Parts: sequence; structure tokens; C-alpha cells
Amino acid sequence: MNLMEDLKYRGLVYQATDEPGLDRALAAGPLSLYAGFDPTADSLGLWHLLSILLLRRFQLAGHRPIAVVGGGTGLIGDPSGKSAERSLNPRDVVEEWTRRIRSQLERFLDFSGESAARVVNNHDWLGPWKVVDFLRDTGKHFPLAQMLHKESVTARMEAGISFTEFSYMILQAYDFQQLFERHGCRLQVGGSDQWGNITAGCELIRRTQALAGGEGAEVFGLTTPMVTRSDGKKFGKTEAGAVWLDPAKTSPYQFYQFCVNTPDEDAGRFLRYFTFLSRREIEALEEQVRREPGKREAQARLARELTVLAHGERAYQSALRISQALFYGEVSELSESEMEEGFRDVPSFSLQAGQSPALADLLVMAGACPSKRQAREDVQGGAVSVNGRKAQDPAAALSASDRLHGKYTVLRRGKKHYTLVKWA
Repeated sequence: MNLMEDLKYRGLVYQATDEPGLDRALAAGPLSLYAGFDPTADSLGLWHLLSILLLRRFQLAGHRPIAVVGGGTGLIGDPSGKSAERSLNPRDVVEEWTRRIRSQLERFLDFSGESAARVVNNHDWLGPWKVVDFLRDTGKHFPLAQMLHKESVTARMEAGISFTEFSYMILQAYDFQQLFERHGCRLQVGGSDQWGNITAGCELIRRTQALAGGEGAEVFGLTTPMVTRSDGKKFGKTEAGAVWLDPAKTSPYQFYQFCVNTPDEDAGRFLRYFTFLSRREIEALEEQVRREPGKREAQARLARELTVLAHGERAYQSALRISQALFYGEVSELSESEMEEGFRDVPSFSLQAGQSPALADLLVMAGACPSKRQAREDVQGGAVSVNGRKAQDPAAALSASDRLHGKYTVLRRGKKHYTLVKWA
């Protein structure tokens, strides 16, 4: 398959401004393309991977990707997909978030060779822009009637939209024009919510090039579908919050667990979206899900591919060890850092080193059992383990030898209910 055929197979082509023309342009030789990433938080989320990996797919096919960090547009805020006005972040915050996002993007693209990637900041050209120049040289190319029909605007008309957010479309269109003039960029890609902004950029380039005496440049836009799970929830969102690419916000273990818990109905689709596996490999995994869903091989492969991609092989192996240790109760095999990562969201209870309550009392104190009677019954019934070993005596007190790495004791009640005792 050529690139466009592969993208279609993977379900990554939602809209294109001129698909036959784009096919011809891609076949004619290396093409420069870009995707934008506004710093609306201090990290990119898992859902951003679709656009990042789309740039990577084009790069692997010999084209030149440009990742634009919106240090300028991030000061304004994109109204697309929002039901209310965004809060404007302070400049120093946006600058710091821009720096962090730039470093994250640099992990996924190759900056060497003929198809070397670029990461640029649109504040470089938006920051010095004067308002009179903005209105006189660029604003005149945007008929109000056309802007009012863009989905990102019409969706907000009833709730209200400020001129600040209304002008975002013009700023993003200007990004495309600047990238076209500076780097010969002829294709913008993004999520389907960016369609109005992308087409505005294509039109601006055609108009300004025609005014300059040309016939109008051949530029293109392509969007990917919005990624949702089969239950309608946004991919990368959980009950506890977002799944981030920053390991300090979402640990590699948490990242792995989110991926490995993908529903059967979504596994094949997400393998197409987020991995570079071949068609044969993906379809073999889909068949495995149909025949033996309990093995969850597709989910395991998805989690492996994404965790290695986002955090590296070493982090993946660590996440796998933590997962297996928690599933089988063999927590004593974990390193101190792996314990801290694996038990980050587990209920914890602190004890002073001099304290030595009986196990039944500790289970109640830590909130693992509702009563001392229940705690005794659970221990005697074999439902309680200490550091992976079955407890037998509810009156036994924990000793120093029960402290993993000198400061942790792991209590497990039943198969899944963990409590981490921290010794001070």
C-alpha cells in the first residue's frame, strides 16, 4: 500500500480538501506538512498521539514533518470543541508549557536525514505581529459570512464567543501561510475539530499567492477522526482524569494499565490508529480477540507498543513487572521505585517504626476491613496476605522483616484490594 492507502486502511482519513491532488503531490516527491499543538496544559495527552504519529507516518514515507508548538495561539485559545470561553493563561505559564511540550514532541520524530523533522514555535511570527498589520494585510482575506459558518464558531454563537477566540481561526490560518512561505509547507493535518481552521489556512494561502501574481498555491488539508471508545468516552480520559505523556503526571505503569484495559470492541481500531504494526499482524490479533477474548493478546500488544513508544523499553518492562507482581501478589520482587509507582493510587496508611499492632487491628486501622471480627475471619480464611505471603495469625504483629525496602508493607485482602502501609 502507498501512504494514503495505508492511512485509509487504518481509518485515519476523515476529511481531505483535495484528495486526488494530495495523492499527486505525495507521489511527486517529498512534501512538507505540519500539525499544531497548543500549550493548554503542561503536557500533551495520550489523545495527541494520533496527530504526532500521523506526522511520523508521513516522515517514514519520505516526507518532512513540522510540529508547531502554539506559543502564540496558546495565549488566545482555540474555541473548537469548547462550549464556553477558555481562561487565558499568564504568559510565563504558556512559555513554560511551550518548552515542555516541545521537548515531548522531540521524542517522537527523527531530526536527521533528508526527511528531518522541525519543531517550531508560532510565537516567533505571531508575537511581533502588529494589530494594524493583522487587520490590514490578513484580516481582509476573511469574509465574515464564511467565518460565521465555520463549525467552531457556529457551535459557540448561542453560548457566546469573544472576538479573541473568534480571531483564532485567522491566527492559525496565518501559521499555515508562514510555514508555506518559510518552509514550503503545503499540507496541514489535525483532528476533525480543526477542519474549519485548516480550510481557512488553505484559502488564505491561495488568496495571498494569487494577489502576489501567482495562480494560487496548491495546498492541502487532511483531518483524522476524533478518537472515542466504543462507550462514547474520549480516548485518553478516565474517571480519575486524563492520561498524560509526562511520566510525572501519568506513570508508565498507569499508562500501560490504561492501554491494556482497552475494551475488546476497540482493540483492533486502536492498533490501527496508534501502532506501526502491519495489516497482517493487526488482523491476526483481531482474529485472536474473536476466538479467545480472555487472553487479551491484542490489548497486551497495544499496551506494549504504546508504552515503548511513549516511555521506552525499560519503562515498559518495569510496568509489566509491576502488573504481574500485583496480579500474582509477588510484590517482594519489586524495586523501591517500582513499588512507589505501582502503589501510587493504592490506599495507604502510615505507622511509626515503634508501633506494632496486631494484624487484625492493623487491617481495621488502615481501612482494609470494616471490623476486627471481619479481619480475624478474613485472616483465618486465607483471604489476607502480607507482602504476598498468606497470613495465618490475626494476633501476629508485623516486624521489621515485614518492611520491604525498610519502609513498606503491602496488605492484600481478596484478589484485588491492596493497602500500602508506610513506616515512618
